[in-house]
Amino acid sequence: MNEKKEKKKAKLQLQQLMLPGLKRWIGVMVIFVFVIGYGVLLLGGVHPLYMTSMLLHELVQNAAEVLPHRISGVIVIILGIVGLLVAGTSMVRSILGAYLPEDRESIPEVLYKKRHLGRGPKVVVIGGGTGLSNLLKGLKVYTNNITAVVTVGDDGGSSGRLREELGVLPPGDIRNCITALADEEKLVTELFQYRFKNGGGLEGHSFGNLFLSAVFAITNGDMLEAVRVASRVLNSCGQVLPACLGNISLVAELEDGRVIHGESKITAANGRIKRLSIDPVAPDATPAVLDAIANAELIVLGPGSLYTSVIPNLLIKGIAPAVMHSSALKIYVCNVMTQLGETTDYSAADHVEALLEHSGALKNSPEKLFQTVLVNNRMPDAEILPTPKGDVPTPVIYDAERVKSLGIEAEPHPLLIGSSTLHHDPETLAKAIIAWFFRKKNKRVEFRDDIKGNGGGTSKSDQSSPKLPPQPSDQRSSQTAAKSFGAPV
Repeated sequence: MNEKKEKKKAKLQLQQLMLPGLKRWIGVMVIFVFVIGYGVLLLGGVHPLYMTSMLLHELVQNAAEVLPHRISGVIVIILGIVGLLVAGTSMVRSILGAYLPEDRESIPEVLYKKRHLGRGPKVVVIGGGTGLSNLLKGLKVYTNNITAVVTVGDDGGSSGRLREELGVLPPGDIRNCITALADEEKLVTELFQYRFKNGGGLEGHSFGNLFLSAVFAITNGDMLEAVRVASRVLNSCGQVLPACLGNISLVAELEDGRVIHGESKITAANGRIKRLSIDPVAPDATPAVLDAIANAELIVLGPGSLYTSVIPNLLIKGIAPAVMHSSALKIYVCNVMTQLGETTDYSAADHVEALLEHSGALKNSPEKLFQTVLVNNRMPDAEILPTPKGDVPTPVIYDAERVKSLGIEAEPHPLLIGSSTLHHDPETLAKAIIAWFFRKKNKRVEFRDDIKGNGGGTSKSDQSSPKLPPQPSDQRSSQTAAKSFGAPV
């Protein structure tokens, strides 16, 4: 024990000697010690520089006699190259260390995200609420080319207060999506999600909502620029876009004849919704949203509250037609559980039918709102389900035949974490969507090749669009292809 204490003490003393203020003077002292020694040698008739040069001459001469000049030359060159590599590597690490401290992700991870995930599929996700942010957490493992289109009809809680007092677009869903796409910097993400518990005027507000509102004011009311600034602060991948740039209110017509105004009041009314609309009617969509949909390879609707998160986006002018006319693969993620006041007793087919009716998509139309609905086929554990007293959320029933009758394919998957939760597992959900995307994409390529091989000729669209690389079409190979864009499938 005493020996360990002595070593620790000696180490501490050495560290103290190496403090910034001492190192410089220790170096000066060492230099002058050499100067004194040099003077002593001169007094004794010994010239240090002459003796050193003679020693070096003899060493080089002896080395040349032992090794041919070509071999010794190669050795010296190799030593030089090794020295350059070591110095260069140390320099790069020192420079990047200032930008990537130890508590952040490693350099290989940064390069992987910039290069590998930058080649991932272009995905547009349309929705809102917790469901959308959960899906984004899973998708960012596969691609950086993500556009999240968020509804702006929220009028409750912190978002509703800021909307009423400051005239800002409801920032809650936007904030959740930005943090979902952010790097795994827990402190910054927790900061944006932090909600004040007390304080005059601050109680109930989240820091992220206040931050977005402040940037909104600094950018002269430009919400798109405010979102970009927040995304840069959190180093988020992809982009988050509000569906429109004007304030809208949701209006629900219930089957009992009541008309409810305001998102927060619709669920509280606890009635069956017959029709949803927005006020003002059909506001213009954010132009960047329509551009993202036009360039998308994959469009995902949901998950999220059917009538207050997903459908409101489709009522914005231009969004539903843009989705239907898009050549992208399109899929709807059905919720795991029903939602009281919105989708009580709804089955998967009821969700699909509501989307088709509100978007104006025709049954069995060649221009579909989506080709496939992704449904959960793993029931939660009975002990975690709500106690059946009155109206309670229930698992969404997968009625395959009714879904098929609407002209929509069904893709059943176990989408829960085991069976002990009532929400989609972000990783499992993203895996299922990416695997489906590559499988469908490969079938499109094979179908196009079959047409050309049967003498169908090549259309102008085939000539102008880049040919996709041929890949196997079975599910296993589609999962292998999905692996190339991120985590294993």
